[in-house]
Amino acid sequence: MTTRSFPAIVFMLALLASCAPMSPYEAVNSPALLKTVEEARTYRDHYALTKQFENLAEEMRARANEQRKLLDHYQEKSYLYGRLAQDQQSHTWALMQRYEHAAKASLGKAALHRQIAARLEQEGYGVPSQQAAGGASDSQQNNNRSN
Repeated sequence: MTTRSFPAIVFMLALLASCAPMSPYEAVNSPALLKTVEEARTYRDHYALTKQFENLAEEMRARANEQRKLLDHYQEKSYLYGRLAQDQQSHTWALMQRYEHAAKASLGKAALHRQIAARLEQEGYGVPSQQAAGGASDSQQNNNRSN
């Protein structure tokens, strides 16, 4: 490797790291998801957001359970890790708490969007305006034919 290619390689690695996918915990506050929430207009949009937040909560629960198992292992076998045992236990406990908190927050957002979707569905905000207008004109045409 030449000295000229080293900065290029470092730049490429930095670029790849910045484009790496976010963890689901970070994805809750991602600009793409916030934009999707802002653009949700129909009850179908809100039901889709409900499903997305429920899936995210399920993934967060699974990760919290993994951390709980790892914490149990660190507590049972702390003699294997020497001085690092307490650090690993506290770090694992903090991650477990973070994932559980994210799961609760995601379920709260899912419940909110479910309520919004139900209200919009009752008010009829899921039918595109062309179908609503088309349905009315079809019934008017049928009435005109029968007269």
